[in-house]
Amino acid sequence: MLNRLSDLVKERLGTFGLTAPSIAQCAVGSALAWTAAIELLGHPAPFFAPISVLICVGVGLGQRLRRVVELVVGVSLGVGVGDLLVSWIGSGAWQLALVVALAMTVAVLLNSGALFVAQAGSSAVLVATLVPGDGAGGLDRMADALTGGVIGIAAVALLPASPYAIAAKHLSGVLDALSTVLERAAEAIEKRDADLAAEALEEARTTQTAVEEFEAALETSKEITMISPLHWHRRARLARYETAAVPVDLALRNARVLSRRTLASLGEASPPPAALAEAMREVSEAALLLQLELGAGREPALARQALLAVAARERPARLGFSAHVIIAQLRSVVVDLLQATGMEHEEATAALTPLDEAGVGNGAGVGNGAGTRGGGGSSGQADPGEQAGTDGRADVGEQAGPNGQADVGDRAGASDEATRRG
Repeated sequence: MLNRLSDLVKERLGTFGLTAPSIAQCAVGSALAWTAAIELLGHPAPFFAPISVLICVGVGLGQRLRRVVELVVGVSLGVGVGDLLVSWIGSGAWQLALVVALAMTVAVLLNSGALFVAQAGSSAVLVATLVPGDGAGGLDRMADALTGGVIGIAAVALLPASPYAIAAKHLSGVLDALSTVLERAAEAIEKRDADLAAEALEEARTTQTAVEEFEAALETSKEITMISPLHWHRRARLARYETAAVPVDLALRNARVLSRRTLASLGEASPPPAALAEAMREVSEAALLLQLELGAGREPALARQALLAVAARERPARLGFSAHVIIAQLRSVVVDLLQATGMEHEEATAALTPLDEAGVGNGAGVGNGAGTRGGGGSSGQADPGEQAGTDGRADVGEQAGPNGQADVGDRAGASDEATRRG
């Protein structure tokens, strides 16, 4: 119990460490926006200015420049529609309903963005309820919103969070998840334990959230390096995370297919050999090496070396159906991670041990195709089944898995379909 509480406290403190700069930006920016609107614009109660700072900066991840545009245009639309209608029909319950409905309808027709529509509606509410009689016109409130947005962006530029810390934390979560899935699948094979394999599959199905959070964090980091002069000279460091983003996502998708087939393999007459579990562990450790090297700002040479060693290893002999599929997916994960280290696709696939002609005939040939995203098998011919799964997107099971739906991927997934075609 105490250990869990300690872990929770550490996690919360770590999250606070990442969001503290955004909290400071919101606090300082709100005060500056309020002061600027009063002193420079002469507005007596410019509540739209600090609100704009809070919405545009926030403490979450996302594209702040787009939020500023949606905020200012949404506020302008809501204020414009609200002022126009209230001046004609007055204020009251039915007038409020009409103002909000019209403002949000126009917003949806112009732009279906959630922030844009929400700001149009909320601004119309303020105009129709709190604002009448304060003497402020619609243009004044638009100016307040613009002032808050500009000051919010200035706060992000001059009081920036570390874009590398944001990207590193979230990529670490993705690579930790990948390493855990591979480690649990390897343990399940070694112990011939279907329950452990089921745990690995459940773990794999929860990984898409980490990928999506990393993608949002990367967008935020890129935006910070674009608008903050303090980080312009270190953009190359962030480029490594951009290079890793898509391949790591594909590696996790392939790991989900691998974990499903690992569970299925333990019910077969010839389960996967222990050597396959050892290879999984080496790839798992390579993923953690990649995490450490990127976090330290270094070229991921050690991770690349470890992955190349796995890629060059000979395939075990006398494998069953599911073992061939698992090898296919593991080879694909290796190629994905090699690309995450900065290798080109052709160079990464060339590092794989060629599969013999016998392997192609008995279904083992999928390993080469699955490892070469969209490429052909060892015979050099493209197999539609291989192409379907190797891009990491066409596997229905990978997309369904994170939502906890049925494992359609065992029908449509990369390895299984490619194996049947082999």
